[in-house]
Amino acid sequence: MASTKQGDDKATKKAAPRGGISQTVTPSAQLAEVVGSAPITRADLTKKVWEYIKKHNLQDATNRRAINADAKLKPIFGGKDQVTMFEMTKLVNQHVSK
Repeated sequence: MASTKQGDDKATKKAAPRGGISQTVTPSAQLAEVVGSAPITRADLTKKVWEYIKKHNLQDATNRRAINADAKLKPIFGGKDQVTMFEMTKLVNQHVSK
């Protein structure tokens, strides 16, 4: 019977996501130019940012971990011309509200 209860606990956790990448956020006006203005989960936000990067060929050709900023991404990247993938995540998260 104990295993049934544990199974129920797992189902409950999946039914009610609490945060992290499943958390819904609202993009800032600058970020909305890239991903849209509707509330979106962090997972979908990351997916849309990457779709934008690939569509506009912004991943650096020699250093694939670097992202080159265009006019829409530069304000999100704090004015930098290029950021790493890891910096990008931190910078994008500064442009959302919960």
